[in-house]
Amino acid sequence: MPDVRIVLVGPKYEGNVGAVARSMANFDMSDLYLVNPCEIGEDAYRRAKHGNFILDGAKRAGSLKEAIEGCFLVVGTSGITTKGNKNYVRVPITAKEFSERMNGYEEKIAVLFGPEDTGLFQEELALCDVLVTIPSSSIYPVLNLSHAATIVMYELFGSDIPKPIPADEKEKEQIFEFFDLLLDAIDYPEHRKDGTSVMFRRMIGRSVPTRWEYNTLLGVFGDATKLIEKKK
Repeated sequence: MPDVRIVLVGPKYEGNVGAVARSMANFDMSDLYLVNPCEIGEDAYRRAKHGNFILDGAKRAGSLKEAIEGCFLVVGTSGITTKGNKNYVRVPITAKEFSERMNGYEEKIAVLFGPEDTGLFQEELALCDVLVTIPSSSIYPVLNLSHAATIVMYELFGSDIPKPIPADEKEKEQIFEFFDLLLDAIDYPEHRKDGTSVMFRRMIGRSVPTRWEYNTLLGVFGDATKLIEKKK
């Protein structure tokens, strides 16, 4: 997982700050910066639960520039975006796209979240290298601060989960060949064979099985074909 600093700019409700700290603990993050925050008291600690240590270690900054110092990549978040390229400051990528791009990234990243009522201002977004948004309803696109932060952290955390090795082209063609042999072995109607083979290919293509899953299916089809042929 990337080395992430969460920066809350001007948070107005201590409960949200506590909830963000709790989520940071859930996703193995601990570097929290607060820029001109509200008072952090009992409600924040109550909402943080086992993330209280993150509140204890949170650093306060008097300016955004101070909070992002030492970070190689600065990421802004916003529920207000633009569909065109004219307002280039607010042309975003989704949280999921961002996490995929950050997989294996080794430099320090600052992820910024603005105040609950206004979000990040244009001049704050201008300090960012990339803008991230969370797809949501056009009628009510703005998420609660802690909810938005949790989704972004979840995506970043999940991007580091090892992915199984997919089958290669040779293995894919082999399973289609075995499937056709199985159809022959059970005397599948000739006029339905092509359509069924195409259906199976499309089904496998949608499911994207792993190499291990392909090899398991190959074994099942191969054993079934041999057994049927012996009984004929």
